[in-house]
Amino acid sequence: MNRAQLEADIALAHRLADAAREAIRPWFRAGVESERKGDASPVTLADRAAEEAMRRILKAEAGRDTVIGEEYGTDTGSTARSWVLDPIDGTTGFLAGRPIFGTLIALMVDDWPVLGVIDQPILGERWIGATGLPTTLNGQPVRTRACRQLADATIATTGPHYFTDHDGEHFMGLAARTDHRRMVMGGDCYNYAMLASGHIDIVCEAGLKLHDFAALVPVVEGAGGAMADWNGEPLHAGSSGHVIALGDPARLDDVVEALACAH
Repeated sequence: MNRAQLEADIALAHRLADAAREAIRPWFRAGVESERKGDASPVTLADRAAEEAMRRILKAEAGRDTVIGEEYGTDTGSTARSWVLDPIDGTTGFLAGRPIFGTLIALMVDDWPVLGVIDQPILGERWIGATGLPTTLNGQPVRTRACRQLADATIATTGPHYFTDHDGEHFMGLAARTDHRRMVMGGDCYNYAMLASGHIDIVCEAGLKLHDFAALVPVVEGAGGAMADWNGEPLHAGSSGHVIALGDPARLDDVVEALACAH
C-alpha cells in the first residue's frame, strides 16, 4: 500500500471512529437495556447505532470494499480490502458504566491487518496503528515497555470465564510464571491499548473473533510490541482466536513455551 493511500485510509478511519463516538456517548450510563445474542453475549442500541453509522460512511466512501461487522455481518465487496468493525468491544463494561470498552476499526488487505483503531469514546482516547508508522495516542507516539524476564511481567485478560477448562489451564500455566500478583482482570480491548502505551506486558485471551482482534494487531505492533496466536504464529483472518500480545517481542518464545506447559 502506498503512503498516500494509507493516509487516506487513516483519515477515513478517523471519520468512522468519530461517527461511532457520536452514536455511543448519549447511551453511556443512561440505563440502556441489552439483549442477548445467539452466543449469549449482550448487545445494546448503542452497539447497533455505532455500527450503522460506520457502515453508512463506508458505503459512501469505500463502497467496493468488504465490510465485516460484529452486529450486521459481512457485506462482500470486489476488492482485496476488508473493513472490520466492532462498535463496542466490551459491552459488559459499557453496561456497567466503566469507560474501558472501545470501538475497534481495522482495515485488512488480503486478509492481513494493516490499519487499526482503538477508540475510547468517553475518555476521548484514540490509538491508531498502521503498517510502517508508529502507533499514536491522540496524535502522540506511544511505545511498549521492555520486559527482561517473564517473572517481571504484568499479565492481563478479560476474565477467566471466557476460557474453556482446557484453555484456562494453559492460561494459568502462563500466569504462574508472571508477576501474577499484579494480574489485571477485565478491560477487553483497553488492555491492548494499555500494553501499547507501556503499562502492561502481556495480554492473553482465547475465543476471540476477527472483529475482536484485527484492529489490535497494527496498534500493538506499531508501538513496538508483538501479537501472535498461542503457537507464536502471526494473526490473520483465518486465525483461531487464541491471542497473545506482548509489549516486548523478546518474550514471545517464553510465553509460547509457558502456554504449552499446563499444570
